[in-house]
Amino acid sequence: TKELLFYFEIYFVIISDTVSPGFFSAFQAFVKVQKSKAYYKRYQVKFRRRREGRTDYRQRKRLCCQSKNKYQSPKYRFVVRFTNKQVICQIVYSLIDGDRVLTSASSNELPRYGLKVGLKNYAASYCTGLLCARRLLQKVGLDDVYEGNTEIDGNVVKTEVGKTTYFVDEVDEDKRPFRALLDVGCKTTSTGCRIFGALKGAADGGLDIPHSEKRFPGYDRDSKEYDADMHRERIFGGHVGEYMEYLEEEDNTKYQAQFAGYIENEVEADGLEELYEGVHEKIREDPSPSEKKEFTPDKSYKRKAKLTLEERKQKVQEKKDAKKAELEEDDE
Repeated sequence: TKELLFYFEIYFVIISDTVSPGFFSAFQAFVKVQKSKAYYKRYQVKFRRRREGRTDYRQRKRLCCQSKNKYQSPKYRFVVRFTNKQVICQIVYSLIDGDRVLTSASSNELPRYGLKVGLKNYAASYCTGLLCARRLLQKVGLDDVYEGNTEIDGNVVKTEVGKTTYFVDEVDEDKRPFRALLDVGCKTTSTGCRIFGALKGAADGGLDIPHSEKRFPGYDRDSKEYDADMHRERIFGGHVGEYMEYLEEEDNTKYQAQFAGYIENEVEADGLEELYEGVHEKIREDPSPSEKKEFTPDKSYKRKAKLTLEERKQKVQEKKDAKKAELEEDDE
């Protein structure tokens, strides 16, 4: 068969110069059917949230699946999400009929603690994580046992008890720390990402969240060295202050537009560290959520009543008459 194919190819090349192009229409290329009828009959669509690109089920399975010898004790997840205007941190656990939120905190609550601008940057993410952690520990009665890291230096805090590593300063003999696993969703976990600001805030707040310094700001992957001072500077908004000073000197018009909220609230680049220190102290004093306000809709607005058929016809007729009168005036 190989020899026949070889001779056929030679013959095909020889006659290609002498025969008209229409001759080759009979020799159609053989195309292998990749997706046959059997393929489409067995095809199964992916989960809706996977099709929408909202849930990474490979990650979710590993975060939610618990060993059977744990007797139905859930795995808690520290969920961090960013919207266009705020940071949301939640402690979530999953049941067979859906997820349950144990505690949540949002950066929209930070104006209550004195932070009214910059509610989505790295420092605000840290504050939101800290608020979520302190609120949870207050709810489960561990806020006095695990106070967290009050001296913020950017270093990873961990304690080894036996063969287990806990990411808290000290481990109580009677009550172990509350463990949660970081859930980043579909966000890219690049070095210095704001997600890790929320993680650091929750860890300093007293939660036991397994992590390392490899994704914190200040870590150099090439030299494998970690600059904790650089991370501390981010936590207290040092990078924002530097940019404010730079923009004020170089382009004051852009500074006035970009930092209008800071100027309105009299927040200066030099006072950012003091501002965030005050916010951290107030969060530790009272992390409880504010009372919900009752929603009262605005009843002053009333919809116009629908026109009847006769009224609509009359309205159209009036428009026609007005147009006719206008045309007659133009002719005169």
